[in-house]
Amino acid sequence: MAGFKDGNQASQIPILFEDNHILVVEKPINMPTQEDESRDLDLLSALKADIKERYNKPGNVYLGLVHRLDRPVGGVMVFAKTSKAASRLSDAVRTRQLDKTYVAVVHGKPSQAAATLRHWLWKDTRTNTVSVVKAGQPDAKEAVLDYKLLGSQDGLSLIQIKLHTGRPHQIRVQLAAIGCTLYGDQRYGSAVNKPGQQLALWATALAFEHPVLKEKMHFRSVPPVQRPWNEFTIPEL
Repeated sequence: MAGFKDGNQASQIPILFEDNHILVVEKPINMPTQEDESRDLDLLSALKADIKERYNKPGNVYLGLVHRLDRPVGGVMVFAKTSKAASRLSDAVRTRQLDKTYVAVVHGKPSQAAATLRHWLWKDTRTNTVSVVKAGQPDAKEAVLDYKLLGSQDGLSLIQIKLHTGRPHQIRVQLAAIGCTLYGDQRYGSAVNKPGQQLALWATALAFEHPVLKEKMHFRSVPPVQRPWNEFTIPEL
C-alpha cells in the first residue's frame, strides 16, 4: 500500500507487485493516470512522489507510463521503473502482448453471448469525445475487442472484455454502439444514466512477460463491493 501526504488529497494506492524493474498497482477510480488540465493529483505523479519518499531518492524519479486508463476507470496497471523496462513493455503493448481484461456493467443485454466487435473510431479533440464512423474517414482508427456475457439481471448485464487495440474510450463507445451503454457513463449514455453514477468499468486482469526476467506475470484486481458490481459475482480471470 502506497501512502501519500498530500494535504486534502491523502491517497492509499494498493501496490500489487514491485521489483527493481516494474511497479504494478491498483488505480483508484476518478484519478487521472497522468497530469491533465484539471491539475488534480494524478497516479503517475503520486507514485513518483511515493518512490522518492520510500527510497529516499535524490532528484527526479523515473517512472515510465506504458498504458493508460480513463479517469473514471479503476483497476490494475503496470509502470516501468527503468527505461529498458519501459521500452520492452511499450513494445509488448504495440505488439499486443500485454493482455488486458476488463469487466463492465452495461444496460440491456447483447444480442450474442460472445462476439468480436470491430469499429472505426474517430476522436474529436475539441470535445474529447469519440464516435463510430465509416472505414476510410480521415484520422479514424480501427478498434477491436472481444466480449463475453457473464450474467444478466434487472436490466443490467456483466460483460468481460479483452482488448486487441487501445483506442481512447474504446470500450465505452463500442459497447454503446451495440446498444449496451455502460452503467454510469454520462458521456456516452446520458439518456439512460443518472448524474452522479460511477462508471462501471474495471481493469480486472493484466498479464505480460516480465521485461527483464522473462517470466509470465499475471495480476488481478476486483471492483469495489458497491452498486452495480455487488449485483453480480466477479469470476476468477
